[in-house]
Amino acid sequence: MAANLWRSSFQAALRSSRSVRTGSLHGRRAASTASQGGGNLNLIIAAGVGVAGVTSFAMWRANRNQSKAVGIHSMNQEKVAGYQKTGATHPEAEAEKLISPPTVPDTPPATPIVSTEVMGEVPVKPTDVASLELPKHVQYVLIGAGTASFAAAKAIREKDPKAKVLIIGEEEYTPYSRPPLSKQLWLYEDHEATKELKFKASWSGGKLVDPFYKWNFCDPKELPDKEEGGVAVLTGTKAVGLNPGSKTIKLDNGLEVSYEKCLLATGGRPRNLPVFADGPSELKERVSVYRAIPDYLSLDKLASSVESILVVGGGFLGSELAVGLASRGKERGLSVTQMFPEGGNLGLVLPNNLCQWTTDKVRKEGVKVHPGTLISKATVEEGKVKVTLTNGDELQADHVVVAVGLQPNTQLATSAKLETDPEFGGFRVNAELQACSDVWVAGDSSCFFDPHLGRRRVEHHDHANVSGRLAGENMTGEHKRFTHQSMFWSDVGPEVGFEATGLVNSKLPTVGIWARKTSEESELPVDDFSKGVVFYLNSSSGRIVGVLTWNAFGKMDLAKQIIADEKTDGDIGDLAAKFDIHPKDSQPSS
Repeated sequence: MAANLWRSSFQAALRSSRSVRTGSLHGRRAASTASQGGGNLNLIIAAGVGVAGVTSFAMWRANRNQSKAVGIHSMNQEKVAGYQKTGATHPEAEAEKLISPPTVPDTPPATPIVSTEVMGEVPVKPTDVASLELPKHVQYVLIGAGTASFAAAKAIREKDPKAKVLIIGEEEYTPYSRPPLSKQLWLYEDHEATKELKFKASWSGGKLVDPFYKWNFCDPKELPDKEEGGVAVLTGTKAVGLNPGSKTIKLDNGLEVSYEKCLLATGGRPRNLPVFADGPSELKERVSVYRAIPDYLSLDKLASSVESILVVGGGFLGSELAVGLASRGKERGLSVTQMFPEGGNLGLVLPNNLCQWTTDKVRKEGVKVHPGTLISKATVEEGKVKVTLTNGDELQADHVVVAVGLQPNTQLATSAKLETDPEFGGFRVNAELQACSDVWVAGDSSCFFDPHLGRRRVEHHDHANVSGRLAGENMTGEHKRFTHQSMFWSDVGPEVGFEATGLVNSKLPTVGIWARKTSEESELPVDDFSKGVVFYLNSSSGRIVGVLTWNAFGKMDLAKQIIADEKTDGDIGDLAAKFDIHPKDSQPSS
């Protein structure tokens, strides 16, 4: 009875919200407030079961203009993190079963450590080009040495047990997982361990782990003689040319290798800002971007020596780094400042009210946040970087970290004559992730067609893992269509943790359902978001195109099904109850 009453009340409020912006809705409180993100309006409606001290629900609908650049691709951030919350189901746990529990040197490794199930801990040294004996032909060649390539190599070996696979990577490391670089390594309390790239997480079973994937990689020169096949990694090497006609790859060391099947998993490179990139050398040496292990090692060292750091960027990476740096440097008094053009932290993703609440929590962690402004000038004065903002403020820091997104690595498109997407970037691929005959693309650099959400490019760990695996399977002769709806997750401080899937963009209309305790329904507060779910809607049809769960974990399969079933805003009343956002002991009875 109570559940039906709540659904009826919710649906009535939702219908009213479509035509009413201010005023009273059947005795419930409605308020219209100006958005920080460009003057749009948010309609806030309180609807719930009016029982004192029992969970009620706060719902808002953010009526915003839909942008052409919507979806995960528009976030342009390294969007990675792991959960530290007790009892949370870590979404990366399954994928990271191949992360090694290592024994590493006493100093940050100059060469990566790979722990294998067969051989134990094996240091894999960067390739010595001078003495390189590279096979002239390899059955499977994977360009890029990240998560997508590793997932593809694993899938190829599962489907073709005697396959010979060569991974070519620019970094001096074998494949590793990037998420720990922006989260666990900053938040794990044992700094001596993190200096050696070791950490514990809620999903690691209490064991120290590092980011490297476990695999018995072989030396490239040994690959031709491997009767049972194998996977070799060529580190510190860049592919500079691809000819699909002759099936050859040209490397920056002048060598060539031919292939039967090729994967492009080239990822992306961090963007910088012209105000820094075009500046004098004394400015450039005090500014860095953030993407890889060397970036972590360098920034970790700086965080232990300088007095102040400025983080430029308010997306996932910028916000996670700001909170992580503040946590790491709290005891020694490190000053961490963050600035960005959006109205608040994660402003490209979260509805305005939630964005502002998150920004307050970031400030609570000790970060000095300057939203809604750009950098107009940057100089070096008395050994410090001085930036002048467009709002007139001036900020100073010993070092600046720029976290403003990725530029997909598509340079090979020119020599290979492959199509790139003018709107989203990346190599255009078909439904099977194929760019042309015997060439597939996976990960950040792939621009694919989503049957439910249209053409997209996604920069998340889950997408890299799943697209890499499917591309690898198709390279062995399968013809599987890529229909996976990828998810992502983030923690920004101890009170902000969420998972999301689909098109998640703050410019889309949103409906948020929130669970919290209240004493009076008429005074239901809507400025504190402890647990809930946000539905992102197509502005013209009302179809649900994205779902974000806030401190409510393990619901991504449900969220993906909602998108696949093309549910609409009219279904939200029934769908919300499935997310279990209220305590079990206070669930409404039927």
